[in-house]
Amino acid sequence: MDLRIKCIEEPANGDYTPGVLNLIDLDNIDMNALKIGEIQAMTGQAAYEYIKKATELCLAHKADVLSTTAINKESLKLAEVPYIGHTEIVGALTGTKNPLTMFQVRNLRVFFLTRHVSLRKACDLVTKDSLLTFIRDCVKALEVLGVKNPKIAVAGLNPHSGEHGLFGTEEVDHVIPAVLEAKATGIDIEGPIGADSVFYQALNGRYDAVLSLYHDQGHIATKMVDFERTISITNGMPILRTSVDHGTALDIAGKGIASPVSMIEAIRLAVEYAPNFKRES
Repeated sequence: MDLRIKCIEEPANGDYTPGVLNLIDLDNIDMNALKIGEIQAMTGQAAYEYIKKATELCLAHKADVLSTTAINKESLKLAEVPYIGHTEIVGALTGTKNPLTMFQVRNLRVFFLTRHVSLRKACDLVTKDSLLTFIRDCVKALEVLGVKNPKIAVAGLNPHSGEHGLFGTEEVDHVIPAVLEAKATGIDIEGPIGADSVFYQALNGRYDAVLSLYHDQGHIATKMVDFERTISITNGMPILRTSVDHGTALDIAGKGIASPVSMIEAIRLAVEYAPNFKRES
């Protein structure tokens, strides 16, 4: 690859012609102490400082979008960074209490009511009130991205969405009442729809987004469509952030065989949404 690296102080000083990679060097890595493929406190601290710098540039309107690559949570812990990952770091730096994660692959967008909790607890967290608030937050997030009057589907929790209470009552007791109340306020929403079909329908253009009720429900659906091109978009913040959805792959570090596809897609989506993104503060 014919590539030239240019070190700059500010984005405005960059050279944005093809073949030039602009780099803001914080000079926070001791190359003599760096161990390729190993978890180190030094790299965790450096990663945090770069995320902080990039976020500050976005908040200062010197950059339009933050696109993040993989980060190693163990290295953050070794560096005693008080956050477990990108979302928590950027959320704290922007004063965002509850960042909202959306996955996108092709034209399939998926939001998650619950994420890093056990499946048993996730079922308990499906309540009418929590779902109604979630629906409203998702509509707002889509509108901030430029999706006007979004048509939304809610995935069912139980097999066949519970079959009117035969296979679980969460849909009857919580999901349906939340959907009906949201619809009464003018939101274009349907559900619950069986999770075995709703993602396929959205992928084919029937819905602008699907609201997944638990972590793996939405993760499996998006990653089966295209694992490398499933991108995470963090909503509810005053800045736009896209991210790859894979790990650091330290086992292949330095070998030159890592795939750039996910990073390319994260940048592409950032460029796609940036013109319509409406800052929330």
